[in-house]
Amino acid sequence: MSKVCELTGKRVMFGNKVSHANNKTKRRFNINLCKKRFFLTKENKWITLKICTYAIRIINKIGIEKALKKFQYKKNKK
Repeated sequence: MSKVCELTGKRVMFGNKVSHANNKTKRRFNINLCKKRFFLTKENKWITLKICTYAIRIINKIGIEKALKKFQYKKNKK
């Protein structure tokens, strides 16, 4: 699986590692992903999301249902 937040769409960024001598080499900036379960009261079921910690903070502030609506989250689970 790729390192992409299912809610916000954040993904890995690339940049340069710069040494003291100003030598530049390529590196990756990974996002802080967590697997988290949330309970949807309207649908009366649990969902598991692979989201970044930034999205967890948003969910703590506005709630899971509003956050899913804000980011237009649609997942096809069978």
